[in-house]
Amino acid sequence: MANPWLSMPLSDYEGHMSSPAVQQLDALSDLFAEALALCTPASVAILGIAGGNGLKRVDPIVVQRVVGVDVNPEYLCAVRQRYAHLPRLELHCIDLAEQVLNFQPVQLVHAALVFEHAGTHLALNNAVSLVAPGGALSVVLQLSGETEPNIGRSGYTLAQELGSHFTLVDPAWLTATLQSRGFTPAYHTIRHVPAGKRLWMTVFTRG
Repeated sequence: MANPWLSMPLSDYEGHMSSPAVQQLDALSDLFAEALALCTPASVAILGIAGGNGLKRVDPIVVQRVVGVDVNPEYLCAVRQRYAHLPRLELHCIDLAEQVLNFQPVQLVHAALVFEHAGTHLALNNAVSLVAPGGALSVVLQLSGETEPNIGRSGYTLAQELGSHFTLVDPAWLTATLQSRGFTPAYHTIRHVPAGKRLWMTVFTRG
């Protein structure tokens, strides 16, 4: 089955995520900023970077290396154009669910609404492998709304098609799994967004 992200224009994705019915783009940027403030990493990787939402929150004086991973090469081109000023900006076109990451680990790996789309098998292994010793993994999961579908209703047809490729991840399972792999929950927050949905974020530190 073709990866739906390869046919999703960035303008449609960003329009959907910032639409009144969804309003997640700013919320996700804020959560990334919280993870940055907590960890103050010298190096950071964003999995599923799309158009680089949240990169404006990166302080180039503190963060000396920024890694972006996405399956869509056009998204990565947009990131390069928008954030060329960031130090040591590395962009990798990789399908996290199908390919193994093989580059230098970072102090903070940020995965926001990634595992719902890429699964929790190879994608989770990739995220864990990218965390340097003593580093951190921040994960944002979507918790289900009471009545609304997992993918919020907006005027973007292609975005609605992602619903069949979106599977909620149990935060308790994820926490237990990461703890069994040597990670400790260090920070937790929940952000409310429209349609009764909530964004769950926990920052896990690696011993």
